[in-house]
Amino acid sequence: MQSERGGAAAGRQRPLVCVVDDDESVREALPDLLGEFGYASLAFASAEEFLASDRIRDADCLILDVAMPGMTGPELHLELKRRGHATPAIFITAHTDPALFPRLIEQGAVECLFKPFSDVALRDAVVTALATN
Repeated sequence: MQSERGGAAAGRQRPLVCVVDDDESVREALPDLLGEFGYASLAFASAEEFLASDRIRDADCLILDVAMPGMTGPELHLELKRRGHATPAIFITAHTDPALFPRLIEQGAVECLFKPFSDVALRDAVVTALATN
């Protein structure tokens, strides 16, 4: 289920970061943290939910979980690119496959973060992603 932080008016005055993660605790914590950084945010429970939303064009940055049931974060990123949406993406994961991150960076990811990651690492990744948009 989609949840919005930052309000509709604030959402267009501030960059919109969309979080797509099947973990409810991540969907609750990251938007609060992003709000502290000054960003508007939306959280989605799945890639399919995000694709079905009317917010794809509004997103200035994506934070995508790598491993989700159904469509994965990398699959979502590729599908968005196929549809002509080159929204900068940050991938997050609890899996520690050393070959994964270079592959994602090669496919166009801005950054890849292992869970748990620091507030500073997330903020820096979002700043970098927004600078590329």
